[in-house]
Amino acid sequence: MGAFGIVLICVIVFIVLLLIIRNIKIVPQAHAFVIERLGAYQTTWDTGLHLKVPFVDKISKKVSLKEQVVDFPPQPVITRDNVTMQIDTVVYFEITDPKLYTYGVERPLSAIENLTATTLRNIIGDLELDNTLTSRDTINDKIRIILDEATDAWGIRVIRVELKNILPPREIQDAMEKQMKAERERRARILDAEGEKRSQILVAEGLKESAILKADAVKEQKIREAQGEAEAILTVQRANADALRMLNEAAPNDRVIQLRSLEAFAKAADGKATKIIIPSDIQGLAGSVAAVKEIWKDEK
Repeated sequence: MGAFGIVLICVIVFIVLLLIIRNIKIVPQAHAFVIERLGAYQTTWDTGLHLKVPFVDKISKKVSLKEQVVDFPPQPVITRDNVTMQIDTVVYFEITDPKLYTYGVERPLSAIENLTATTLRNIIGDLELDNTLTSRDTINDKIRIILDEATDAWGIRVIRVELKNILPPREIQDAMEKQMKAERERRARILDAEGEKRSQILVAEGLKESAILKADAVKEQKIREAQGEAEAILTVQRANADALRMLNEAAPNDRVIQLRSLEAFAKAADGKATKIIIPSDIQGLAGSVAAVKEIWKDEK
Protein backbone atom coordinates (compact mmCIF):
# COMPACT_ATOMS: atom_id res chain seq x y z
CA MET A 1 0.00 0.00 0.00
CA GLY A 2 1.44 3.29 -1.00
CA ALA A 3 1.66 6.51 0.87
CA PHE A 4 -1.52 7.72 -0.77
CA GLY A 5 -3.48 4.78 0.63
CA ILE A 6 -2.17 5.42 4.12
CA VAL A 7 -3.14 9.06 3.91
CA LEU A 8 -6.62 8.12 2.64
CA ILE A 9 -7.16 5.67 5.49
CA CYS A 10 -6.04 8.28 7.98
CA VAL A 11 -8.42 10.81 6.50
CA ILE A 12 -11.30 8.33 6.60
CA VAL A 13 -10.56 7.42 10.23
CA PHE A 14 -10.31 11.08 11.13
CA ILE A 15 -13.64 11.80 9.44
CA VAL A 16 -15.31 8.87 11.23
CA LEU A 17 -13.93 9.97 14.59
CA LEU A 18 -14.99 13.53 13.88
CA LEU A 19 -18.53 12.37 13.01
CA ILE A 20 -18.73 10.26 16.14
CA ILE A 21 -17.51 13.09 18.34
CA ARG A 22 -19.87 15.59 16.72
CA ASN A 23 -22.83 13.24 17.23
CA ILE A 24 -22.14 12.57 20.90
CA LYS A 25 -24.73 14.64 22.79
CA ILE A 26 -25.09 15.33 26.50
CA VAL A 27 -28.55 16.18 27.76
CA PRO A 28 -28.28 18.46 30.82
CA GLN A 29 -30.35 18.15 33.98
CA ALA A 30 -34.05 19.12 33.74
CA HIS A 31 -33.98 18.99 29.93
CA ALA A 32 -35.10 16.58 27.22
CA PHE A 33 -34.26 16.26 23.52
CA VAL A 34 -36.86 15.13 20.99
CA ILE A 35 -35.17 12.97 18.27
CA GLU A 36 -36.46 12.42 14.75
CA ARG A 37 -35.18 9.76 12.37
CA LEU A 38 -35.68 10.43 8.71
CA GLY A 39 -38.31 13.03 9.56
CA ALA A 40 -40.36 10.87 11.94
CA TYR A 41 -40.42 10.88 15.71
CA GLN A 42 -37.90 8.37 17.03
CA THR A 43 -37.40 8.89 20.78
CA THR A 44 -36.93 11.35 23.62
CA TRP A 45 -33.54 11.62 25.27
CA ASP A 46 -33.43 12.14 29.01
CA THR A 47 -30.55 13.53 31.05
CA GLY A 48 -27.23 11.86 30.21
CA LEU A 49 -24.87 10.90 27.33
CA HIS A 50 -26.36 9.91 23.96
CA LEU A 51 -25.09 9.08 20.46
CA LYS A 52 -26.92 10.33 17.41
CA VAL A 53 -26.77 8.45 14.13
CA PRO A 54 -25.11 10.81 11.61
CA PHE A 55 -27.20 11.99 8.65
CA VAL A 56 -30.19 9.94 9.92
CA ASP A 57 -31.14 11.28 13.37
CA LYS A 58 -31.95 14.88 14.10
CA ILE A 59 -32.65 16.76 17.30
CA SER A 60 -36.09 18.15 16.58
CA LYS A 61 -36.52 20.18 19.79
CA LYS A 62 -34.70 20.86 23.02
CA VAL A 63 -37.24 21.08 25.82
CA SER A 64 -36.75 22.53 29.31
CA LEU A 65 -38.59 20.61 32.03
CA LYS A 66 -38.26 23.41 34.58
CA GLU A 67 -41.22 25.38 35.82
CA GLN A 68 -41.69 28.35 33.54
CA VAL A 69 -43.35 31.72 34.02
CA VAL A 70 -45.05 33.72 31.30
CA ASP A 71 -46.31 37.26 31.88
CA PHE A 72 -48.98 38.10 29.35
CA PRO A 73 -49.76 41.76 28.49
CA PRO A 74 -53.01 43.36 29.74
CA GLN A 75 -56.18 42.17 28.07
CA PRO A 76 -59.37 44.29 27.76
CA VAL A 77 -62.33 42.58 29.44
CA ILE A 78 -65.91 43.69 30.07
CA THR A 79 -67.78 42.92 33.26
CA ARG A 80 -71.46 42.05 33.49
CA ASP A 81 -72.26 45.65 34.45
CA ASN A 82 -70.49 46.93 31.28
CA VAL A 83 -67.25 48.16 32.83
CA THR A 84 -64.18 47.73 30.63
CA MET A 85 -61.02 46.83 32.51
CA GLN A 86 -57.45 45.93 31.66
CA ILE A 87 -56.23 42.71 33.28
CA ASP A 88 -52.83 41.13 32.83
CA THR A 89 -52.14 37.58 33.92
CA VAL A 90 -49.13 35.52 34.93
CA VAL A 91 -49.14 31.78 34.12
CA TYR A 92 -46.86 29.23 35.79
CA PHE A 93 -46.52 25.95 33.88
CA GLU A 94 -44.20 23.03 33.23
CA ILE A 95 -43.77 20.59 30.34
CA THR A 96 -44.69 17.05 31.27
CA ASP A 97 -44.45 15.38 27.84
CA PRO A 98 -41.78 16.73 25.43
CA LYS A 99 -43.25 14.78 22.51
CA LEU A 100 -46.74 16.28 22.89
CA TYR A 101 -45.21 19.69 23.50
CA THR A 102 -43.27 19.38 20.22
CA TYR A 103 -46.05 18.00 18.05
CA GLY A 104 -49.23 18.93 19.93
CA VAL A 105 -49.66 22.57 18.96
CA GLU A 106 -47.85 25.18 16.92
CA ARG A 107 -46.36 27.94 19.09
CA PRO A 108 -47.54 26.64 22.47
CA LEU A 109 -46.93 29.92 24.36
CA SER A 110 -49.05 31.87 21.92
CA ALA A 111 -51.75 29.24 22.22
CA ILE A 112 -51.67 29.52 26.02
CA GLU A 113 -51.87 33.31 25.83
CA ASN A 114 -54.91 33.27 23.54
CA LEU A 115 -56.60 30.59 25.63
CA THR A 116 -55.94 32.60 28.79
CA ALA A 117 -57.41 35.77 27.28
CA THR A 118 -60.53 33.94 26.06
CA THR A 119 -61.07 32.20 29.39
CA LEU A 120 -60.55 35.45 31.29
CA ARG A 121 -63.16 37.25 29.20
CA ASN A 122 -65.69 34.46 29.74
CA ILE A 123 -65.20 34.43 33.52
CA ILE A 124 -65.15 38.21 34.00
CA GLY A 125 -68.21 38.57 31.78
CA ASP A 126 -70.26 36.73 34.42
CA LEU A 127 -69.08 38.97 37.26
CA GLU A 128 -69.81 42.54 38.24
CA LEU A 129 -67.08 45.07 39.00
CA ASP A 130 -67.15 44.68 42.78
CA ASN A 131 -67.09 40.87 42.55
CA THR A 132 -64.19 41.04 40.11
CA LEU A 133 -62.12 43.14 42.48
CA THR A 134 -62.83 40.90 45.48
CA SER A 135 -62.74 37.45 43.85
CA ARG A 136 -59.18 37.15 42.59
CA ASP A 137 -58.59 33.74 44.14
CA THR A 138 -61.78 32.34 42.62
CA ILE A 139 -60.92 33.71 39.19
CA ASN A 140 -57.36 32.36 39.43
CA ASP A 141 -58.61 28.86 40.28
CA LYS A 142 -61.18 28.83 37.47
CA ILE A 143 -58.64 29.93 34.86
CA ARG A 144 -56.07 27.41 36.07
CA ILE A 145 -58.52 24.50 35.88
CA ILE A 146 -59.65 25.41 32.37
CA LEU A 147 -56.11 25.97 31.09
CA ASP A 148 -54.81 22.76 32.67
CA GLU A 149 -57.52 20.69 31.02
CA ALA A 150 -56.97 22.34 27.61
CA THR A 151 -53.16 22.14 27.66
CA ASP A 152 -53.00 18.53 28.84
CA ALA A 153 -53.13 17.43 25.17
CA TRP A 154 -50.08 19.66 24.52
CA GLY A 155 -47.95 18.02 27.21
CA ILE A 156 -48.23 21.06 29.47
CA ARG A 157 -49.40 21.24 33.09
CA VAL A 158 -50.58 24.64 34.31
CA ILE A 159 -49.50 24.95 37.94
CA ARG A 160 -51.17 28.25 38.83
CA VAL A 161 -52.51 31.46 37.34
CA GLU A 162 -52.34 34.90 38.95
CA LEU A 163 -54.14 38.10 38.02
CA LYS A 164 -51.27 40.55 38.20
CA ASN A 165 -53.16 43.82 37.79
CA ILE A 166 -56.79 44.82 37.49
CA LEU A 167 -57.10 48.33 36.11
CA PRO A 168 -60.62 49.86 35.93
CA PRO A 169 -61.23 53.07 33.97
CA ARG A 170 -59.92 56.31 35.47
CA GLU A 171 -63.37 57.57 36.47
CA ILE A 172 -64.12 54.28 38.21
CA GLN A 173 -60.83 54.52 40.10
CA ASP A 174 -61.66 58.09 41.18
CA ALA A 175 -65.08 56.99 42.41
CA MET A 176 -63.55 54.08 44.30
CA GLU A 177 -60.98 56.35 45.92
CA LYS A 178 -63.73 58.75 47.04
CA GLN A 179 -65.73 55.84 48.40
CA MET A 180 -62.74 54.51 50.30
CA LYS A 181 -61.99 57.98 51.69
CA ALA A 182 -65.59 58.37 52.85
CA GLU A 183 -65.46 54.92 54.46
CA ARG A 184 -62.24 55.77 56.29
CA GLU A 185 -63.74 59.04 57.54
CA ARG A 186 -66.86 57.21 58.72
CA ARG A 187 -64.76 54.69 60.63
CA ALA A 188 -62.72 57.51 62.15
CA ARG A 189 -65.90 59.24 63.36
CA ILE A 190 -67.17 55.98 64.82
CA LEU A 191 -63.89 55.46 66.66
CA ASP A 192 -63.98 59.03 67.99
CA ALA A 193 -67.57 58.58 69.17
CA GLU A 194 -66.73 55.29 70.84
CA GLY A 195 -63.74 56.90 72.54
CA GLU A 196 -65.86 59.81 73.80
CA LYS A 197 -68.52 57.38 75.02
CA ARG A 198 -65.94 55.32 76.83
CA SER A 199 -64.44 58.45 78.39
CA GLN A 200 -67.83 59.58 79.69
CA ILE A 201 -68.52 56.12 81.07
CA LEU A 202 -65.21 56.13 82.91
CA VAL A 203 -65.89 59.61 84.34
CA ALA A 204 -69.38 58.54 85.49
CA GLU A 205 -67.99 55.38 87.04
CA GLY A 206 -65.33 57.45 88.83
CA LEU A 207 -67.96 59.84 90.24
CA LYS A 208 -70.10 56.88 91.29
CA GLU A 209 -67.22 55.20 93.07
CA SER A 210 -66.25 58.50 94.71
CA ALA A 211 -69.83 59.00 96.03
CA ILE A 212 -69.89 55.43 97.32
CA LEU A 213 -66.59 55.91 99.10
CA LYS A 214 -67.79 59.18 100.66
CA ALA A 215 -71.03 57.54 101.82
CA ASP A 216 -69.04 54.63 103.26
CA ALA A 217 -66.77 57.11 105.08
CA VAL A 218 -69.75 58.99 106.60
CA LYS A 219 -71.35 55.71 107.57
CA GLU A 220 -68.14 54.49 109.18
CA GLN A 221 -67.76 57.79 111.07
CA LYS A 222 -71.32 57.61 112.44
CA ILE A 223 -70.82 53.99 113.42
CA ARG A 224 -67.62 54.86 115.27
CA GLU A 225 -69.26 57.83 117.00
CA ALA A 226 -72.18 55.65 118.06
CA GLN A 227 -69.79 52.99 119.29
CA GLY A 228 -67.84 55.66 121.25
CA GLU A 229 -71.02 57.00 122.86
CA ALA A 230 -72.14 53.47 123.69
CA GLU A 231 -68.78 52.70 125.24
CA ALA A 232 -68.90 55.98 127.26
CA ILE A 233 -72.36 55.20 128.59
CA LEU A 234 -71.27 51.66 129.38
CA THR A 235 -68.20 53.00 131.23
CA VAL A 236 -70.34 55.41 133.30
CA GLN A 237 -72.80 52.65 134.14
CA ARG A 238 -69.95 50.33 135.12
CA ALA A 239 -68.49 53.11 137.32
CA ASN A 240 -71.86 53.64 139.01
CA ALA A 241 -72.25 49.91 139.48
CA ASP A 242 -68.76 49.69 140.96
CA ALA A 243 -69.53 52.63 143.32
CA LEU A 244 -72.71 50.98 144.52
CA ARG A 245 -70.92 47.67 144.94
CA MET A 246 -68.12 49.32 146.94
CA LEU A 247 -70.70 51.27 148.99
CA ASN A 248 -72.56 48.07 149.79
CA GLU A 249 -69.35 46.34 150.73
CA ALA A 250 -68.45 49.23 153.07
CA ALA A 251 -71.80 48.83 155.00
CA PRO A 252 -72.38 52.64 155.58
CA ASN A 253 -74.61 53.77 158.42
CA ASP A 254 -77.76 55.79 157.99
CA ARG A 255 -75.98 59.13 158.46
CA VAL A 256 -73.60 58.48 155.56
CA ILE A 257 -76.42 57.43 153.31
CA GLN A 258 -78.38 60.55 154.25
CA LEU A 259 -75.30 62.65 153.53
CA ARG A 260 -74.85 61.10 150.05
CA SER A 261 -78.50 61.70 149.39
CA LEU A 262 -78.05 65.30 150.32
CA GLU A 263 -75.14 65.67 147.92
CA ALA A 264 -77.22 64.13 145.17
CA PHE A 265 -80.01 66.62 145.78
CA ALA A 266 -77.48 69.43 145.78
CA LYS A 267 -76.25 68.39 142.35
CA ALA A 268 -79.79 68.09 141.08
CA ALA A 269 -80.55 71.63 142.27
CA ASP A 270 -77.36 73.16 140.87
CA GLY A 271 -78.90 76.21 139.21
CA LYS A 272 -81.49 74.19 137.34
CA ALA A 273 -84.27 73.64 139.89
CA THR A 274 -86.31 76.39 141.52
CA LYS A 275 -87.99 74.22 144.09
CA ILE A 276 -86.78 70.92 145.63
CA ILE A 277 -88.73 68.88 148.18
CA ILE A 278 -86.31 67.35 150.70
CA PRO A 279 -87.44 64.45 152.86
CA SER A 280 -87.76 65.18 156.59
CA ASP A 281 -85.02 62.83 157.64
CA ILE A 282 -82.55 64.52 155.31
CA GLN A 283 -83.65 67.99 156.48
CA GLY A 284 -82.35 67.27 159.98
CA LEU A 285 -79.10 66.00 158.58
CA ALA A 286 -78.81 69.13 156.48
CA GLY A 287 -79.19 71.28 159.53
CA SER A 288 -76.50 69.35 161.32
CA VAL A 289 -74.16 69.73 158.39
CA ALA A 290 -74.78 73.47 158.29
CA ALA A 291 -74.04 73.78 162.04
CA VAL A 292 -70.82 71.88 161.60
CA LYS A 293 -69.76 74.17 158.74
CA GLU A 294 -70.46 77.29 160.92
CA ILE A 295 -68.37 75.96 163.81
CA TRP A 296 -65.51 75.13 161.38
CA LYS A 297 -65.61 78.68 160.04
CA ASP A 298 -65.47 80.20 163.59
CA GLU A 299 -62.44 78.16 164.41
CA LYS A 300 -60.77 79.41 161.27
